[in-house]
Amino acid sequence: MITDQTDQQQDATAEDRRIVIRSERAEKMFDSGDGVRDIDLSIPEGSIFGFIGPSGSGKTTIVRMFTGVVLPTDGSVTVLGAIPSEFDSVTRSRLGYMPQLSVLYPDLSVEQNLRFLASLHGEAVRDEALHDILAFVELDGHESKRVKEISGGMQRRLSLAAALAHQPDLLFLDEPTAGIDPVLRRKFWDHFTELKEQGRTLFITTQYVGEAAYCDYVGVLADGRLLTVETPDGLRRTAFGGDLIDIEFTARPDQRLLDELVSETGATEMTRTSPVSARLVVEEAAITLPSLGGWLSDRGID
Repeated sequence: MITDQTDQQQDATAEDRRIVIRSERAEKMFDSGDGVRDIDLSIPEGSIFGFIGPSGSGKTTIVRMFTGVVLPTDGSVTVLGAIPSEFDSVTRSRLGYMPQLSVLYPDLSVEQNLRFLASLHGEAVRDEALHDILAFVELDGHESKRVKEISGGMQRRLSLAAALAHQPDLLFLDEPTAGIDPVLRRKFWDHFTELKEQGRTLFITTQYVGEAAYCDYVGVLADGRLLTVETPDGLRRTAFGGDLIDIEFTARPDQRLLDELVSETGATEMTRTSPVSARLVVEEAAITLPSLGGWLSDRGID
C-alpha cells in the first residue's frame, strides 16, 4: 500500500513537470473594473495553446500575468514551475516573449536589434543562426537597415525573430500574425509547428478564429472570462453538434434525394448551402464518408 502511494506520488510529480503553465482561479482586476477573472489553465509541455478572443477581451493581460509583468490580484500562477514575479535569470532566459506593441529600437539596424535583444537573455547569436532567423521572417537582405526605415509589417516580423533568437523553451506570442499577409501567416504557423515538434511550448493569442485549427488546445476568452478550453475538433463539435460533411453535386439535387441522404447518413441536420450543394451534420465523418461515397456511386450521382 505504501509502495502504491509512492508510485502515485511519482506519477503526479512527473505530470506536474509536464505542465509548463498552471493557473488556478487567477485574477487580475484594475481600478477601472476591467480585467480577467477565474482563469483556470493547465498547459502541457510541447504543445501549442491558442488564446482566441476579440480585442479588449483580456488576452494581453493574461500574457503579462504569465510572464510576470503584472501580478495577479487573486488566485495562483506558476510557469515552468515558478511564480512569474519570482523568476530567476535562468528561468527567464527560457522564455521568449513577442509583445503586441513594438519594443524595437528605431535608430538601431535590424541586425543590431536582434543581437541586442538576444543579449538581454545572455545569448550571443551566431552569424549562421542570425541568417536563418532573418530568412524565416523574410528579412534577409535588410540587416543593415534601421528599424525606422522599414515598414510596420517588417517590424512585426523582426519582433518575432527577436523572440526566437535565444531559442527559448516557452514562447509567448501576443498576436504574432496581426498585420501579416496570409501567405506569410501560414508560413509562421508551419514554423510554430516545427518548434512544437522540437519540444517547445507555445502560448499564442490571436483574433483570427481560423488559426485555432493549427493549435493543440484552444481557450476562448470574452469580457475577461475564459469560456472554454477545448481541442479544435472539440470546439467544432460543440459549435455545430457534430462533424460537418459538405457535398457539391454536378446537378441540382431534388429534395427527395436530400431526404434520403439524411436517412442514409443519420445526419442530425441538413442545410442547403447553394442550389447544388448541401451540408450535413453527422456524428463521425470518418465513419460516414466511405459508405456515403458508395451510396452516391451506386445511384450514379456525381
